[in-house]
Amino acid sequence: MTIILGFIIVIALVFGGYVLSGGEMGVILHAMPFEGMMIGGAALGSFIAANSFGQIIDTSKSVLKAFKGPKWKQQDYIDLLNLMYTLTKMYQKDGILALDDHIESPQDSTIFSQFPKLQKDHFAIDLITDSFRMLALQFDDPFQTEDVINKKLKKHHHESLAASHGLTTVADALPAIGIVAAVLGVIKTMGSIDKPPAVLGEMIGGALVGTFLGVFLAYLFVAPVSSRLADIEEQDGAFYTVIRDIFIAILHDHSPTICIEIGRGNIPTKLQPNFYEMEEARQDMAEAA
Repeated sequence: MTIILGFIIVIALVFGGYVLSGGEMGVILHAMPFEGMMIGGAALGSFIAANSFGQIIDTSKSVLKAFKGPKWKQQDYIDLLNLMYTLTKMYQKDGILALDDHIESPQDSTIFSQFPKLQKDHFAIDLITDSFRMLALQFDDPFQTEDVINKKLKKHHHESLAASHGLTTVADALPAIGIVAAVLGVIKTMGSIDKPPAVLGEMIGGALVGTFLGVFLAYLFVAPVSSRLADIEEQDGAFYTVIRDIFIAILHDHSPTICIEIGRGNIPTKLQPNFYEMEEARQDMAEAA
């Protein structure tokens, strides 16, 4: 929720400084609804025109993600390592046929069902099951397999950043849209040139609110949301690279424990469980089984 705290600080200090320096909020409050309608409407309309309906829906969901924060927590990484340990141990002990039912029907699998949050992530499940399917098809060259998985990760990462890129485009356009609104305000003022100076001053001030609002929204609201969203997607993307690293370790014939340790070592530092936490989690899972 740091993004909300940041927005509160921005609003409080920008407008607080303006008022404390002697500025009148009346002009801004009077002009903001109309300028906001023009600027917000133009930004929204151009965004809709530039994107498909599906991309618009995805972006709306992604904006909420910027406020919720990263999807994967430390416990999720522990669950992933335990899941991969179980699958790896079963594969190395009994062969790929022992995993057939779990790989072909992960939603009904007694192994995958132990980790419901992972089970609901389609990309993570597909990445795991497709990788084991490649083994069943004797596609077991570590370097070629890593290349295939990397392409899948790159594709997924590119698609996940689409919302961030769209918001960045909106942020880049908002200052210019604010100028458009300000120009319209100036045109309106010039049409009332016979009015008293006090009225003209208020009208010009209202026109300048358009320029202010465009820049204000672009650099202090939309751009931070876009940046935060990109950072969240980068953090969440690390979850899938752990799957890749473990699977490549499997192809190098490392033991299940070493495979999981390789995956654990590539978890982001702030979310990385230590060796003893993983040992305890593995024992708890064994006792529960």
